[in-house]
Amino acid sequence: MRIFGIDPGLQRTGWGVVDVTGNRLTHISHGVIQTNAKAETAERLTHIFEELMKMITLWQPTHAAIEETFVNKNPASALKLGLARGVAMMAPAKAGLRVAEYPANLVKKSVVGAGHAEKEQVQAMIRVLLPGIEASHDAADALAVAICHAHHGATREKLGGIMSGGVR
Repeated sequence: MRIFGIDPGLQRTGWGVVDVTGNRLTHISHGVIQTNAKAETAERLTHIFEELMKMITLWQPTHAAIEETFVNKNPASALKLGLARGVAMMAPAKAGLRVAEYPANLVKKSVVGAGHAEKEQVQAMIRVLLPGIEASHDAADALAVAICHAHHGATREKLGGIMSGGVR
């Protein structure tokens, strides 16, 4: 199973790819898609979509997972994150992948063991789980989403996608 994890954001969208064989995780690749804050929103969203499509085409994942949006106190920020998340979900869906969604607390708990872990703790555990990997916060979060799917995805698939909120 090859999992493409996504940590969506309008300014920075993290992505990460891991292979899962039994209970063994293997790092394949990771990165961050950055957009120009001065560009029009539509241009930024197009850039995110196109770059994600390039990575999906290059790495050929069999599964995709994305972090659910948390409630943001600033409505404008929440809307921008929602737009980026929608585009980030659309890329793997367009490639024919089901997109599983995971709450941030479950992602953190799956990787760190605590649902309210800090970004630095997630980054540190990614280095433990995927030795030799140095990833920025956004890429580490995307790898954590992929690892969360490795832990929970099989259960969700057995339930027929009822819990996953997946799209085709």
